[in-house]
Amino acid sequence: MSEIFDPPDVLQQKIEELAIMIQKSKHLVAFTGAGISTSCGIPDFRGPKGIWTLQREGKALPEASLPFHCARPSLTHMALVELERAGILKFVISQNVDCLHLRSGIPRQKLAELHGNSFRELCPSCGEEYVRDFEIETIGMKVTSRRCSNSDCGAKLRDTVLDWEDALPPKEMNLAEKHCRTADIVLCLGTSLQITPACNLPLKTIIGGGKIVIVNLQQTPKDKKASLVIHGLVDKVIAGVMQLLDFRIPPYIRIDLVQLILRHVPKKKTNVRWTLRLTSIHGQKASLPFLKSVEILFPERPDMKPAFLQKQPFYLERETSRRKSFIMALKFNFSDGCGCSSTMIEWPVDFQVKKESFTFGKNNVLQELMDVANKESQCGQHAIIERKVLPRSEITIDAIVTNLVKYNNAENTKPVEAIPIANTNGIKRCSVSTKGTRTSRKRSKLA
Repeated sequence: MSEIFDPPDVLQQKIEELAIMIQKSKHLVAFTGAGISTSCGIPDFRGPKGIWTLQREGKALPEASLPFHCARPSLTHMALVELERAGILKFVISQNVDCLHLRSGIPRQKLAELHGNSFRELCPSCGEEYVRDFEIETIGMKVTSRRCSNSDCGAKLRDTVLDWEDALPPKEMNLAEKHCRTADIVLCLGTSLQITPACNLPLKTIIGGGKIVIVNLQQTPKDKKASLVIHGLVDKVIAGVMQLLDFRIPPYIRIDLVQLILRHVPKKKTNVRWTLRLTSIHGQKASLPFLKSVEILFPERPDMKPAFLQKQPFYLERETSRRKSFIMALKFNFSDGCGCSSTMIEWPVDFQVKKESFTFGKNNVLQELMDVANKESQCGQHAIIERKVLPRSEITIDAIVTNLVKYNNAENTKPVEAIPIANTNGIKRCSVSTKGTRTSRKRSKLA
């Protein structure tokens, strides 16, 4: 299908009309499709360069500009987060499987993923969900290689991405239908509204007197039912709306977790044999997609040889004196698509000193890291979430800011890359605070 662009003056008029509608809405629901993720480097389906379009023409399929797990939420994704935080957006219904709504910060309880999520697993026994930092290896709700971690369960997990013959999950569908019936506006963004039965959900709002707004570059079968149809780039339209409503578009800050396991056993009388293993929090067999390699240095011990680990699983084995302490500096070299190239973590090792276990509030630590990264406009910050000390091992879980993207106003909807944090030999640990700053949010009065 050919793309349609409203003339600039018409587009601006429609953006202003949409801003007024959103400002007056009591129950706004967003219904999103592949078109909101094209600016993230993920191909759509029916566009001129979409997957199905090129398949029909016998052409090579498009490639994502980034690995799927590295895709970053678009300006539109982050704008929806701000509208949800402000209490305006009540629910999001998505046909996408890219996990970008969850990564952006939309609460799971306010999101229906009709076609599943390539990064989410589900326990069919107890209903527990697991969102991974790597793409699940199967589709069609098949059994994966992992099990439920609930001690009372342990059932085999399944992926959540639907195949063509699969019915939409009732839990997601029922919630989506409920909110569409309640909505006074269903805002359809970047969707052709052609995949049934999902495409009929927005029509439910009309029954209760609500309105449909469609923002898409192509005509849709539901255009005649809509109160407003905008033919323009979704990011540009939403950026204009946010500017008129006097809302900022929050930055996207990604934090990845890594588990460090140090085990040691006595060797003879004076030595100790120790091993260091870096693993995913999702299991030792799971990959760490954000890590390309790890350099291990011993800055205060010239007698200890540095190590360069280039292949996962990252593993190092050494034998050293039990009585000599040392600093182990781990340089994490990030994969392509991360906002900075590397960061350094220092780990003091002393086999004669007994350490204590501790656990910080995970949400507080993550919020503190995001606040610092946003304030400094840098990524690379890190902090310990948990340390577990056993008789012959020490296990820590570290949180690392691996990406930071800020967005400009309506004049320029492209993301602004953050400046990578400078690498230093010093440890970059952020203090843990229970006080998080909140940006004030307000509505402007539109004529």
